[in-house]
Amino acid sequence: MTQPPSPPPHGQPPRQEALPGCWWHPNRQTGLRCVRCERPACPECLREASVGYQCVDCVNAARKQQRTQAAAYRRAGYGARTVAGARVADRALVTPVLIGLNAAIFVLTALLASDPLQNHLSRFFADGTMQTLAVAYEGEWWRLFTSGFLHYGLVHLGMNMLVLWFLGRDVELLLGKVRFLTLYFVAMLAGSVAVYAFGDFNTATAGASGAIYGLLGALLVAVLRLKLNPTMAIGIIVLNLVLSVTIPGISLLGHLGGLIAGALVMVAMVYAPERNRTAYQAGAVAVLVAGLLGMYFYRSAQLCSLVPGVC
Repeated sequence: MTQPPSPPPHGQPPRQEALPGCWWHPNRQTGLRCVRCERPACPECLREASVGYQCVDCVNAARKQQRTQAAAYRRAGYGARTVAGARVADRALVTPVLIGLNAAIFVLTALLASDPLQNHLSRFFADGTMQTLAVAYEGEWWRLFTSGFLHYGLVHLGMNMLVLWFLGRDVELLLGKVRFLTLYFVAMLAGSVAVYAFGDFNTATAGASGAIYGLLGALLVAVLRLKLNPTMAIGIIVLNLVLSVTIPGISLLGHLGGLIAGALVMVAMVYAPERNRTAYQAGAVAVLVAGLLGMYFYRSAQLCSLVPGVC
């Protein structure tokens, strides 16, 4: 049977067990411990944490882990986003793909026409240009988009692709790939719809100018949103509009349609509230596309009423 400890002699304090020594300073007795690793530590070796106190080794390990995770997030693009909500990227990918696609289609039309200077003579080219009567009476709605990838000769192609290269990269880095493609094709559609709704019946148009003017309008909105000096952007837009008016054979309607649509899409992209940003952006673009489709169907009904029985 275990005997209880005998009480201390009368007048003497009770005997206490020796405290452990600090893990880093063994000669220092301490009653404190790290809340993370539970090793004994003196006050000099403890640091205040969010919950209790941690030893210096645990604090340094936590900081190193946080730096490693932050670096991994930066490499993956997490945590760093533009005002449009896109992940920050080092280079544009969609812009060179679009340039390559336009160049490939030009080569195809040149081969079919057997003349790079007269590539518009190929049947493939004629079937893809924006022709109001063909869209209205033949139902060839795809011309609204295919015309944006056709160009009249090397000079036309070269000028448009040069502008696309300089403008597209900056806009793509701001918007990201998906938003950039949305802007590009909505501006392309708007340029074609403007020609279809307000242009001459017998005029055939082609070129990426509608989409490129959309990038111009988007760039101006982005400059204003970022509170940069808009003088250069405004000057470029004014110069291009003057050239559209003064040089014969250029579709001013297509340029204006793309310019306005591009600006509106960019407004939706960079001014959408951060909370539910993607939903607001998608909704605004959907409303714009619905408006363009409304113009398209109204014009189609108007043209069909002029020649009963054709549509």
